[in-house]
Amino acid sequence: MDNKLEGLVENITFQATDGSFTVFRLKPDGEQGTVAVTGSFPAPLVGEQVALTGEWVEHSRYGRQFKAGHCRRVAPTSLQGIERFLASGAIKGIGRAMAARLVAHFGERTLEVIELYPHRLAEVEGIGDKKVEQIRKAYAEQAELKEVMLFLEMHGVTGAYGARIFACYGANSVAVLETDPYRLAEEVKGIGFRTADQIALAVGFDRDHPSRLAAGVQFALLQTGLAGHCCVPEAMLTEETARLLNIDKADIAVVVSEQIKLGKLYTEDFHGMTLVYPRYLYRAERAVAERLLRLQAEAKPIDGIDTDTLIDHWEAAGNMTLAAAQRQALAAALSHGVLVLTGGPGTGKTTTVRGILALLEQQGGKIILGAPTGRAAKRLSETTGREAMTIHRLLEAGGGAGEEPVFARDEHNPLDADVVIVDETSMMDMLLMSCFLQAVPDGCRVVLVGDVDQLPAVGPGSVLKDVIRSEAIPVVRLTEVFRQAGESMIVLNAHRINRGRPPECGSPDFQFRELADSEGAAQAVVELCQTELAREGFDIWREVQVLSPMHRQPCGVENLNRLLQAALNPAEGKEFIQGVNQVLREGDKVMQVRNNYSKKVFNGDIGYIVAIADGKVLVRYPEDDVVYDKGEHDELTLAYAMSVHKSQGSEYPVVVMPLTPGHHIMLQRNLLYTAVTRAKERVILIGTRAALNTAVLSDRTRRRYSLLAERLRGESLW
Repeated sequence: MDNKLEGLVENITFQATDGSFTVFRLKPDGEQGTVAVTGSFPAPLVGEQVALTGEWVEHSRYGRQFKAGHCRRVAPTSLQGIERFLASGAIKGIGRAMAARLVAHFGERTLEVIELYPHRLAEVEGIGDKKVEQIRKAYAEQAELKEVMLFLEMHGVTGAYGARIFACYGANSVAVLETDPYRLAEEVKGIGFRTADQIALAVGFDRDHPSRLAAGVQFALLQTGLAGHCCVPEAMLTEETARLLNIDKADIAVVVSEQIKLGKLYTEDFHGMTLVYPRYLYRAERAVAERLLRLQAEAKPIDGIDTDTLIDHWEAAGNMTLAAAQRQALAAALSHGVLVLTGGPGTGKTTTVRGILALLEQQGGKIILGAPTGRAAKRLSETTGREAMTIHRLLEAGGGAGEEPVFARDEHNPLDADVVIVDETSMMDMLLMSCFLQAVPDGCRVVLVGDVDQLPAVGPGSVLKDVIRSEAIPVVRLTEVFRQAGESMIVLNAHRINRGRPPECGSPDFQFRELADSEGAAQAVVELCQTELAREGFDIWREVQVLSPMHRQPCGVENLNRLLQAALNPAEGKEFIQGVNQVLREGDKVMQVRNNYSKKVFNGDIGYIVAIADGKVLVRYPEDDVVYDKGEHDELTLAYAMSVHKSQGSEYPVVVMPLTPGHHIMLQRNLLYTAVTRAKERVILIGTRAALNTAVLSDRTRRRYSLLAERLRGESLW
């Protein structure tokens, strides 16, 4: 049963950047002291009077709290409440001192005067005509915002979305809500189709309204990109949209056809099948194919060199003997505009890249090194002895909106380079590859390095795999495992796994510890890190990484992070920030979870919290210290454990990974292979043999719809 609670907001403890969650202290009317309130809505203002509906709950750590499902702003009536409201910054132009003077002069009629008789504000010392107009305008905006919130609440939709909607549409907000609410999904940050649909249905739109069907088609198509596809068969799009909207497929098919005719959907007909693209992926896929073919076609041979002699001299200078494929790669880099170099661990990719660098440097010109993530770039820099940067930094990323990022470097302002070498290319999705290639100047050589057998990019496309599959771009695949690398059971087992054979787990550097119970396996992971590995001298924070196939489950990323945080960084005496699903403490190992161009930190960057004060969090990254203000904390997540996808591009001395039956849906060969190849000195797997064997034998890599390979081959699309 819902309880009601009304009172004054004393302070804000936490607020999520996207307005999805807040924690604050409330002083209930007629009571002494304050209570903690949590709610899935944007934070109210300090000093605001609010009316809450919800329930009292008992939190295991924080005690009694009021979990609010609904929050309504109430105009304050007491002198103290009015003054605190005005002093909170709710109305631009009024600070603490002015709030006190206004209330002292107008008393309980202060808000009435501001709203109805703003000219009277000039009666107060220090307020001139300019200030009167500023206050009048700011108060009017507050009134309009409240109208939007009230409109939403009257239709059974939380007013939490009001601030975002008002920021986008201002005084036209209610008109947009009444006539075209599906615009919100495209134009208001933090509001997707499902929320826009909830609002539309609440204000009276029919389930089969044309706007709803059209927006549903766009949303279903967007989901294909999130699932790794660049496009989707028209029939599949129709079926998915019909399921999503609970509308007859025949009606959806008509809408899809109309959207295609209007140019709102992009299509390619291929072997009798119509494939439908979102605009941005259609353009990106075409751009990748066109730029690769152009760079390959325009490459100018380097005159007056004897390639074999150059390679012989470099080989002799390094007192080494290259494999035939390595020599082939060095020669190809000197003669082709684009080269793909792929191979598993221990096959000599690093040596080959060093050779390519050395030979191309002898020819003069500027060489740039890049990688998709900061950790991959750092590793590339360490192995080559040269500066390497993330692709985002190379392209000088700026704050973009929507699906497409904004980069300063593009076809109009290309990179200053004669050669660009990119490592960990398998991590690059179609959009990032498109942006990168468009910034590569004509005549520049490009070397794409990566392990095609690892997991594909998180985003849409399997770019590296499709480029190799096309056979339109020169590819050198390194397969010979060198003697020194072959002495490592990690390397040998990685190749066994890649061939579908179970790993040999009896050596110190590759262990399997059998535990049938998922909870027991999770606890074993914690004990291993806290006790055994620490006792052996490993730096648990920087040399050991726990990986998991999934986020949920007892051995998933989320639960392992909670357990490892409690064991490795206990709460006693440390400042902390309460997040939505986690607590962040001083000393925690954390990861940036999305690109923040203004702070120059990017998805996957790892750092350590060195201080928390006044709601701010200071994180130390390898390149710089970064401060996160209130409302930005949800950009961080604990990183004691992470998903295998997030670990790509990194290497760690020790990798610990649970494999349990609960992970069944994610137990795939390329996932296990990727995890194992992250380790340099030791792999420890904990779980069941059945789960391990499932992962090794499962080669059911899901097809990602894309026509990149076909475009590169020049196949007719009709």
